[in-house]
Amino acid sequence: MSSLDNNSYSYQQSWAERNGFAHWAIVMIWLVVALILFQVVAGLVFVGLMFAFGEFTDSTNVAELMTSRIDLLFIGNSAGQILFIGLATFIVTRLHTTGEGVREYLRLGWSNDTLKYTLFGGLLILVIQPTVMYLGYLNSLLPVPEFFTDLQLGQYEMIQQFLTTEGILLFGLLNVALVPAVCEEVLFRGYVLRSFEKSWGIIAAVVVSSLVFGMFHIQLGNLIPLATLGAVLALMTWLSGSIWPAVVAHFLNNGTAVVAGINFPELMFQEMTAENLPPVWLLLVSIVLSVILIVTMFRQSTFTE
Repeated sequence: MSSLDNNSYSYQQSWAERNGFAHWAIVMIWLVVALILFQVVAGLVFVGLMFAFGEFTDSTNVAELMTSRIDLLFIGNSAGQILFIGLATFIVTRLHTTGEGVREYLRLGWSNDTLKYTLFGGLLILVIQPTVMYLGYLNSLLPVPEFFTDLQLGQYEMIQQFLTTEGILLFGLLNVALVPAVCEEVLFRGYVLRSFEKSWGIIAAVVVSSLVFGMFHIQLGNLIPLATLGAVLALMTWLSGSIWPAVVAHFLNNGTAVVAGINFPELMFQEMTAENLPPVWLLLVSIVLSVILIVTMFRQSTFTE
């Protein structure tokens, strides 16, 4: 049995347990605080960089600057993610366990099987894409408040403008793929999944953490596909006993979108309609292959016992 086994580690009584706090309660508080601090830091870094580059004048329109210097906006976004979605989560994790247990709590270990699950996970995140596209279309049919629709459209327009900038590939992979892959996995599949699992068990933990992951992105029009990806990443983490397969899969998911957005923007950013969906046979192949990969991971996992 690997040293990463869910049932093999032991902790001293945590700060949360000594003070009568449920794991899930601290998680929900931290998610709200992290989201706020992440946005505040992102904004402060963006404004600081704008001053440093001399972009602000007396007649400056902040909204126009945000669209004209999206590169600086993404740098601020990455700074906020690294500081509060990633690094600060290590500190909060200490509320649940002793310092020497943080690494195991967040499933940061690497066992002999981790590479195998990383390959499974990378393949799964690619073959599931047609299914995710159909789920995105179904989500688009549901009524969503106009505020959230406008917010999501604004995000897409900024990303499209960002990715159509010449020579943006490496910068895009860093800020859109690598930083979110590491930081969001530490938070959601490391900290949130583990804490919910300790409170409610693994099934509820996968479901609730995935919904929280989807809502965290503030995209109600894309909640179902985001939550589905979150569930797949959570399963990878639980079955492998490590967040690294999910980190790699997350990077592949976002990185593929970056490369496709740069090279095929007319396809990536087109309006979601039934005519733009992949053929039904590809959806069926996607579902079958995804199920086969998930079942294979279940059968080979030592963490479901």
